[in-house]
Amino acid sequence: MSYQWLTLWRYAGTFLDAAWLTLQVTLLAFALAVALGLLAALAKSSPLAPLRWLSHCYVEFIRNTPVLLQIFIIFFGLPSLGITMSAYTAGVLALGINVGAYLAETFRAGIQSVAKGQLEAAYILGIPRRQIFLSVVVPQAARAVWPAIINNLIQLLLGTSLLSAIALPELTGTATVINARTLLYIQTFSVVALVYLVLSNLFSWLGNMAGRRMFHPPLVTPVKKPGWQWARKWLINPVKRENAL
Repeated sequence: MSYQWLTLWRYAGTFLDAAWLTLQVTLLAFALAVALGLLAALAKSSPLAPLRWLSHCYVEFIRNTPVLLQIFIIFFGLPSLGITMSAYTAGVLALGINVGAYLAETFRAGIQSVAKGQLEAAYILGIPRRQIFLSVVVPQAARAVWPAIINNLIQLLLGTSLLSAIALPELTGTATVINARTLLYIQTFSVVALVYLVLSNLFSWLGNMAGRRMFHPPLVTPVKKPGWQWARKWLINPVKRENAL
């Protein structure tokens, strides 16, 4: 069995290149998703009916159709309209548009979670609308939806595996090629699963650390777990022991 892992070790550089490509696609698509999600959330809360209608159509269409179908439409369908792009660009665009629709609802929920009394107080004080949005709405909304944002980032990372369908050499696509060469099914896909697991937990850890530093008090408050000291205090203090009995 060891020779099989040695055979797979020869492709270590290929796996690293695929992991780096996966990270690039994930981060670029997430940046696009954040921009689209914020625009769609603001449009859905706009007093202008056409903007609300466009935002509603975008969110409903994307969230109720398969992401793989959206990838195929962008990569295979747009060339028939004269719009040709590489698998890399199509993958970033498709995943960014898809996750943007989910972030739009997340951002809208965060904006609506801000108490109206605070907005009314800011208006009474004469604070400009832009300053109200940046200083009052954004900090509170970001705190409320931060875990959901990190969850969407991780889902986007895992969704890059679908780009193997358009021959993008990310982790899953690279594993498929290596598996066809070596026929080491368990070993090849186990390595890829481990890389996805490491990257997912890395994003989760970084998001947790960022939440603790950005929000005050920290978004995640460490819970002090009860140890053995309660037993020692209970045994030493006769009053507490009698009250417990």
